[in-house]
Amino acid sequence: MNTAPHHVRIWPTVESIPVSAVTDKPPGHLGPVRAAAPADTVAGAVGTGRDTTGGDATGVGTAGARPAGAGARGNPAAELGFSGDPEQRGDPGDDMLHAQRIWDGSLAANRLDDAGVTAERQRVATAEVTASICLVIDGWPEDVWASVESVLEYTDAHVLALDLGDVDGAGEVLHKLALRHPDRITEWRVAETPHWRGGSATWSACRDKLLRLDTSEVHVLMETSVALAGDALTPLVAAVADGAVAAGRRGADPSPDGTEWHEAGPGPVRALRGDLMAVRRSAAIGALPEDARYGENADLELSLALKGELVVPSDRLPVRQLRRHDVSPEYWDRESRRNHDKVLRMLRAS
Repeated sequence: MNTAPHHVRIWPTVESIPVSAVTDKPPGHLGPVRAAAPADTVAGAVGTGRDTTGGDATGVGTAGARPAGAGARGNPAAELGFSGDPEQRGDPGDDMLHAQRIWDGSLAANRLDDAGVTAERQRVATAEVTASICLVIDGWPEDVWASVESVLEYTDAHVLALDLGDVDGAGEVLHKLALRHPDRITEWRVAETPHWRGGSATWSACRDKLLRLDTSEVHVLMETSVALAGDALTPLVAAVADGAVAAGRRGADPSPDGTEWHEAGPGPVRALRGDLMAVRRSAAIGALPEDARYGENADLELSLALKGELVVPSDRLPVRQLRRHDVSPEYWDRESRRNHDKVLRMLRAS
């Protein structure tokens, strides 16, 4: 039962929300789009996963899943410049060991300094680029709270949120946040519930409506199953401003036969996952799939329709995974397969 206060407008359906004008204005603060690399130089390449110390030659499994032991990092501290044994065992009186520790500490400090300089340069370079983080609210109220609060804490971006039917009270959580932060959150609420939870509102209709309600240069697709743990937005916006048509937290490349997708990145990738993905809004209009009822693999379809380079930033973004937002296995199998088959046809045609 919908218990929204009387002063909150509840639209009957997603389609009924009016869009006052077409707003696909030129991206004034973004550089020209770089052309995508030829498919055979990206798709199925060895080492496309995030492991830089030697993964297997076939990738790391389907996107979003890492098999146990795949691409395991034996000594993560080495990435910050610390050498050898993670526990730094040895004779504490050994002068060579002492010198090595000092050298390791200097390298780590220098790398952290470099990271800070890079982050600051990105913030300066993107200061005038407008970006909106766009959310579809479909239940899981605790995650809605955590996800939206993280965006408010770690970014200056405006939040555009579309609530579908106040499932499990998630719409009320959104409304409380919007009342608390009216300058940061714009909410739309509909009586229609999500297709993936037994209703009629489709992923395509929701995402297209948010895209057309947005007026920013960079449109960010984000799911409430993730929360930011730091400024994960600036590197994505910086990559787009620098010439990518889209940038995301997770990349994917197809297997040689196109039947599976493997985790990919950092660097240019064939497709991006939609849990956190920044895209040039002007390029996304017309590229969104029109008939995707569910988001699984629809993000790949969107990626393949975009014209230009798609990238995953070189540094791992500070994002934490909340709970998995499951649907019924029968629904997932049917709709993800439906979207997958369409993606496969697009791959064959490209």
